[in-house]
Amino acid sequence: MNLYEVVHRRRDTRAEFTGAEIPSDVLRRVLTAAHAAPSVGLSQPWDFVLVRDESIRRAFRDHVQAERSVFSAQLDHERAEVFSRIKVEGVMESTLGIVVTYDPDRGSPAVLGRHAIADAGLYSVCLAIQNLWLAATEEGLGVGWVSFYREDVLRRLLDIPTRVRPVAWLCVGPVRSLPDTPDLERHGWRNRLPLDDVLHYDSFGRRN
Repeated sequence: MNLYEVVHRRRDTRAEFTGAEIPSDVLRRVLTAAHAAPSVGLSQPWDFVLVRDESIRRAFRDHVQAERSVFSAQLDHERAEVFSRIKVEGVMESTLGIVVTYDPDRGSPAVLGRHAIADAGLYSVCLAIQNLWLAATEEGLGVGWVSFYREDVLRRLLDIPTRVRPVAWLCVGPVRSLPDTPDLERHGWRNRLPLDDVLHYDSFGRRN
């Protein structure tokens, strides 16, 4: 696949994992791609925690399911019915979890380029996640970003220092296939906006 094909082939994967092992050289390439991401002031404020331990993954999965119930209870009947058909995690089905964290002290005290935008370091971590995701897609792996969790719970589960923020639990592993249509579109939760709906010219709201 070329770059554009990888970008459009990427999916947020849930139910398609096989559980098969990831060859060590493939995993290394994917993590190296993530680590090659640009970062503010070359601070490289990310760390990657590889989670294979079944008891840890099960504990996290149980927490995610509890948070799913919290979210579902906030929905009206119609949306709750749609949501009931959507799988939000593949924690146990995937080969491993990769937890990506943000360390705001990395490169401190003077992080070049962060003095005016405090979140620039967090943006850098998101770029590393995107690199990882695209590289994994090129390697034939699926990735699913789990966001139904409380940061303090995950911090305690993995002994993450207080100053470090857990940004993402990524479910990673070989898949049977990647769906042609993203799950949220397929199940009727939302549809992707056309590009022209989000384009502005010279000032916000100016469409041409």
